[in-house]
Amino acid sequence: MRAIVMHESGGPEVLRLEEVPTPTAGPGQVLVRTEAVGVGYADTLLRGGAFPFPAPLPAVFGFEAAGTVTEVGEGVDPSLSGARAHVMNLDGASGAYAEYVAADAGALTLIPDEVTATDAVAVAVQGALALALLRAARLNGTENVLIEAAGGGTGGYLTLLARESGAGRVIGTAASEAKRLRARALGADHVLDHSDPDWPDGVRDALDGGTVDVVFESLGGASAGRLLDALTPGSGRIMFYGVLNGAPGIAPMDLLQRGLTLVGCGGMDAWAQGVLAARAGVLGMVAEGRLLPQVDTVLPLAEAAKAHRRMEDRAAMGKIVLVP
Repeated sequence: MRAIVMHESGGPEVLRLEEVPTPTAGPGQVLVRTEAVGVGYADTLLRGGAFPFPAPLPAVFGFEAAGTVTEVGEGVDPSLSGARAHVMNLDGASGAYAEYVAADAGALTLIPDEVTATDAVAVAVQGALALALLRAARLNGTENVLIEAAGGGTGGYLTLLARESGAGRVIGTAASEAKRLRARALGADHVLDHSDPDWPDGVRDALDGGTVDVVFESLGGASAGRLLDALTPGSGRIMFYGVLNGAPGIAPMDLLQRGLTLVGCGGMDAWAQGVLAARAGVLGMVAEGRLLPQVDTVLPLAEAAKAHRRMEDRAAMGKIVLVP
């Protein structure tokens, strides 16, 4: 089969199209013929060496795909053969940037008939992450929220879903005029330019002097600490799930003195399970017409390097999808 193989960490050029053996479904696994493959920002960090790759190199790259189950392994319900499904492979043992991917049956979510493979990939991770974040935030119906990178992937779904999940006013941030326009179109009441280092100073002005109850923090860096004075004392929460600009400049005493809560929303274990659990919910919302999939670009599998360059340029407004 054709697959994108990474032999070493580096720039997008280390992603090479090669012929490799087709995997088989081992015990507890399914084999999926891929129809759409998801590209995420975390992919670029793993490819570049910011985090260790979860499997020995060389390896087939990629972590999520949608397609049709063509083989079931020992111990797996045989009725799954022929099912349309989305799979996540967090251990990297069988990469998803390929014509076939083997995955644990427990990492599989069935795709409703009304949802295409491309749309399933568009929502199944970023949309599920947004839904899981909103569930964890426990909004009460009137609380003001700040969504960073509101014109991007997960931030865009947060903006789309915020009011349905119980938000009051929604303030977004975005670094380009195109993404600020997109964030407004998705439902943000006001959008700040986070390429301006002083953007945190404008948060309370955007709320007419009010405070933010929940921040969906994906930028990190120095701006995270500067937001603390804009949070509601005693009940403000920071849902921390991204580090686009590095580690957040927040010290424990900064939180203690204001009575704020910082919730770490990451890791491959408990949090990943929360995202897995939310996949069926967002796929169902797409099938019902309640959630519009956000697709940026669809590219052939061979152009995986181009997809990574677009992601690293932060130009994507929605999901980048590879088609084998």
